[in-house]
Parts: sequence; C-alpha cells; structure tokens
Amino acid sequence: MLNLLFPKIYVSSITDIQVEWLKELGIKGVLFDLDNTIIRRDSYQFPPEVTSYIYKLRQHGLKVGIISNNRRKRVAAIAGLLEVPSIHRAVKPLAKSFRRAMKMLGTSAEETALVGDQIFTDILGGNLAGLHTILVVPMQGKDFWGSRLICRPLEKLVLARLSKYKEVVYVNRD
Repeated sequence: MLNLLFPKIYVSSITDIQVEWLKELGIKGVLFDLDNTIIRRDSYQFPPEVTSYIYKLRQHGLKVGIISNNRRKRVAAIAGLLEVPSIHRAVKPLAKSFRRAMKMLGTSAEETALVGDQIFTDILGGNLAGLHTILVVPMQGKDFWGSRLICRPLEKLVLARLSKYKEVVYVNRD
C-alpha cells in the first residue's frame, strides 16, 4: 500500500526530466499537474524554462496535457497559453480523472507519465491509474491551505522513507 505513495522518479524541477528517459520508458504522453508543478499557484506567468521545456516535449513528438483539481477558469487560461488540452476539477487522486486525461491524449497507462508536486493527489492518483509517476519539488509560492496544513507535513514522512527504496531515482540540479 505504501508503494502507491512512491513516485518512480523524483526531481527538483520538470526541466530535470530528460526526454530520453521518457522515450526509453515508451512514454508518448505527459500529464502535468498545474499549481506549483509548472506554474506557481499565485501566478499566471510561467518561468521561461517551463514553456521551453513543454515546447521541447512537443517537438519530440510527445503529447502534453494538464490535469488539475483547480477551477475551470484558471486551468483553461493556462492551458490556452501553452496550447495544450486540460482537465479541471479532476478530483485527484481518483483514477477516473486520469483515465479521462489519457483518453484526451490518446495514450494508454503504460504510455503516460504523470508529473506533479503532491504525493497524496498526483502520485497516489497516477499510481492507482498505472501511470509512470514523477514527483517534483514544489515551486515556491502559496499552497492551498489543505495542502499546507495537512498534506505537506505528511509528505515529509513519506519522503523520509523514499530514500530507502532504490527503484526511485532522485535527480537534483544543484
């Protein structure tokens, strides 16, 4: 059961995810969580490296989408800026939302990677749906109050156990 909380890969930033890794895994589509994964929760402006990275994925033939628990207005606005499809109010970690997202991309679970910053929504949901899960260190900025008060402290406990598992790769850009 605890394995459902562990990502396959743990990185500092989405830009640390090598396209070659994705290709070696047979990945054809990448689903990104929105807030504090590709953009700060309190912003509508992307770091330039994020837009470049998403463009790079698409140049390499990978399909890209957004899956978020956030409201339609925010998700649609940001997805529109990136010109990618999206699912809002996904109710992660329910596997149903990830199946909808895979249908949106036209990929199977084996061909899809999920990239997110939260263990109890993104990683748990992605693992329940059978996706290749990639955990990123959250961007600096505001967290949803439930995440800040409940999830983040529990995530620290899970991350402490994570280092004991060799199948998880951690990449730090520092």
